[in-house]
Amino acid sequence: MGSEIVKRLLTYNPKAIRILDNNETGLFDLDQALQSAKIRLFVGDIRDGRRLEKATEGVDIVFHAAALKHVSLCEYSPFEAIQTNVIGTQNVIDACLKSKVGKMINISTDKAVNPLNVLGATKLLTERLMAVPHLYEGDRKTVFASVRFGNVLNSRGSVVPLFQQQIKKGGPVTVTNPEMVRFIMSIPKAADLVLKSAEIAEGGEIFILKMPVVRMGDFAEAIIEELAPRYGHDPKRIKVKMIGEKPGEKFCEELITKNELKNAYETEDMFVVMPWGKSTGGKADCRSSDKFDFLSKEKIKNYLREALGLLEKPINYAKQA
Repeated sequence: MGSEIVKRLLTYNPKAIRILDNNETGLFDLDQALQSAKIRLFVGDIRDGRRLEKATEGVDIVFHAAALKHVSLCEYSPFEAIQTNVIGTQNVIDACLKSKVGKMINISTDKAVNPLNVLGATKLLTERLMAVPHLYEGDRKTVFASVRFGNVLNSRGSVVPLFQQQIKKGGPVTVTNPEMVRFIMSIPKAADLVLKSAEIAEGGEIFILKMPVVRMGDFAEAIIEELAPRYGHDPKRIKVKMIGEKPGEKFCEELITKNELKNAYETEDMFVVMPWGKSTGGKADCRSSDKFDFLSKEKIKNYLREALGLLEKPINYAKQA
């Protein structure tokens, strides 16, 4: 996600882009891939407030994409999740205020809505932290806002790379529950939302992209049907194995709480939750993923081909055999 944002920002011809990450190898690889003189690499961690102060000096906009994000790992290491997701986010806020940054955009998740797990609870707190700095920033006029994503396909740790590896080996493809439903979005769509939010944010909003919904069983079968022939396998021979829900997993995700709907409005491509005190009269109607029409397997395939550029034209298995 961070890499895609950097790539998009380069098209705007900025004076410089500073990239801070505790992943030294990731920074090096991104630098080698982009080969841009505008990139400045900062090895550091958002847990280190002093490092953030140096990184944000003279910066106009901060995109905050750092987080511990794996649901099951956060369940077993809750304090680590708090240290990065909550305290780390406050460190970024403090650095932005001290450096008088113009805007800070925080990346959140739909798991923050009525959270069931540690990840969702920490992300709910980050959204709350982002909603109040204008109340205490004084004469510093930094604009703070959040974007709330569903499951970003093909991002690090997502199910698409996992399914690819399982299909390549001939299966089985593991699904926690075939009836589990999720909001999905592509990395380019997610980056579009981040940049658009940075353009229109006035302070305290949560921007939520309108996303398609899939049943995970349909999603797994669609990827199998598309990818199996590319790896020389018959799709019908690759099984989908149910392994049961992991600790902290929700059956249905939600985009907006009922209370947030009172302060939300919608545009053609997103919902916008306004901060308290700026009521919209409840001009949005969007709740949980089980209230939506699900994508068919064919539509899932089209979505993956068009939105991700991940899947090539399928090979005719019968002809190949």
